[in-house]
Amino acid sequence: MTTLAPRETYRQTLARLAGAQKGAARSAPAYSRFVNRRLGRVLAAWAYRVGLSPNAVTGISACFTFAGVVALAVLPPAWGVGVAVALLLALGYAWDSADGQVARLTGRGSPAGEWLDHVVDAVKVVSLPLALLVGWYRSGAVEGLWLLVPLVNAVVSSVLFFGMILTEQLRRARGVTSRAQVTGRMPWLRSVLVLPTDYGVLCLTFLLYGATAVFAAVYAVVTALTLVFVLLALPRWFREMQADA
Repeated sequence: MTTLAPRETYRQTLARLAGAQKGAARSAPAYSRFVNRRLGRVLAAWAYRVGLSPNAVTGISACFTFAGVVALAVLPPAWGVGVAVALLLALGYAWDSADGQVARLTGRGSPAGEWLDHVVDAVKVVSLPLALLVGWYRSGAVEGLWLLVPLVNAVVSSVLFFGMILTEQLRRARGVTSRAQVTGRMPWLRSVLVLPTDYGVLCLTFLLYGATAVFAAVYAVVTALTLVFVLLALPRWFREMQADA
């Protein structure tokens, strides 16, 4: 259990946490950068004050996320289901941001904690589109070809996640300062342009789940734009690895 500083208020904890945060990623999409990190900070301050460990926070994130995933797989498309899934996934994402912040605030970060966080994320990015596929198939909500969209999303999301994590880890191994760090000069436009790749935006698309045709179209567009991003990013990351060798 974490010992609080004497008479520290929630506001003081929140302010101390803000000072302990690492720099935002240069390529971070707007929702993750400007909304989710702040939500995570609020949750992290609460988690710290009640003595939760970073791994416990990761566990809470997983519970919210996979509750949404299961609901998506077993319940037929409906407005209420979509709202519930969107809220569960968004809360899971906010708690996912909180675990690292708690680790930095308490100094209890560890390779095991980072490993656990990444493994949960790896399962999440695959299971979410597959749960959508199962839900659509069980309910007969869409025609056959539309079932390919979640399959494509599962592949694209996995490649994007693994490519980003592997690139960052190889940078660290070479002692290269992360190109993801910003100095305050990052144009806000970049964060907006990469919004289709934002997991938070993907969570919010399920608010449209009750209107199957509309949701399917939006989901397909998000998937297609993410695919374009991946196809552009992979050669650039590969060239970077060659240059750093």
